[in-house]
Amino acid sequence: MSDQYISIAPYYDELTRDVPYSVFADFYEDIFKKYHISPRIILDLACGTGTLTCLMAERGYEMIGADVSEDMLAVAVEKAGERKFPVMPMFLNQSMDGLDLYGTVDACVCSLDGINYIPPDILPEVFHRLRLFIAPGGVFVFDINSPFKLKNLDGQIFLDETDDVFCVWRSDFSNEKNCCFYGFDIFFREEDKWVRGQEEHTEYAHSAVFLTELLKKNGFTDISIYGELTLSEPKETEDRIFIAARRVED
Repeated sequence: MSDQYISIAPYYDELTRDVPYSVFADFYEDIFKKYHISPRIILDLACGTGTLTCLMAERGYEMIGADVSEDMLAVAVEKAGERKFPVMPMFLNQSMDGLDLYGTVDACVCSLDGINYIPPDILPEVFHRLRLFIAPGGVFVFDINSPFKLKNLDGQIFLDETDDVFCVWRSDFSNEKNCCFYGFDIFFREEDKWVRGQEEHTEYAHSAVFLTELLKKNGFTDISIYGELTLSEPKETEDRIFIAARRVED
């Protein structure tokens, strides 16, 4: 994923203005209460441009944002530098399977289908590393684009635009590889001309059953599955599924 989110990075926030980050933050705090934890240090895994990282930092958490994209992190660092926090967030340029923190965190969140970007054969290492760096009893919360959603994206074309950027993307689902391929064409304004950028992204259709078993094998327990930003069970037609798990006590 290191060659992705290059052309998009400067415009990512503009193109995702509809993402309810404050609702995500509220939901995570509800999960923390449900698991009876009061985290002090939280890892925002695949933090992107750091919007959620900064929002949680403003709420008083000591935040670590990690992402494999240098371009997205550059936006995150600039964003954080323009705001004031009780404790300034720390940003790390690390892949999920190469996560290497200086100590443990009390909780980890991974928002907006970051886990979908990890191939199934790499996910065990991701969960193994999270077990190493989440403190015993700590909580891991993440969401995925459901297999139902990814399969229904097949052949669809989407358009996003602002005054300075025009983005069109097509999605194609491969049953053989069990993943969805996205082709992006991004046109952005540079002075008096438009410049074109292209990117290809891949999201894997991980099932909740597969992820639950993998979490158990890598030291997580007390696993719960929720619908989109709700503490209710997901529907069969749910587009986004949230999974929360507790790191086993040593």
